[in-house]
Amino acid sequence: MTVRIVRCECFHQEFVELKRIADETGATTLEELQEHAEFGISCRLCNPYVRRMLVTGETVFTELLDDAPPPEPKPKVK
Repeated sequence: MTVRIVRCECFHQEFVELKRIADETGATTLEELQEHAEFGISCRLCNPYVRRMLVTGETVFTELLDDAPPPEPKPKVK
């Protein structure tokens, strides 16, 4: 069985929408994004996913993440 994690369950905020807000506002941290959208303040289980999303751009996750720091961003190839 594959896990598919795509949103903050407590506030029903999909990661794709949070990414759009982050791109629109220039938010690069969890705290900056929380100034523009409500998520990640109840159970906080989505926080590691949102942190990784902010670094990698991923919005769909198939692995369970803990609150470890996200991976370093990959350099963009020009």
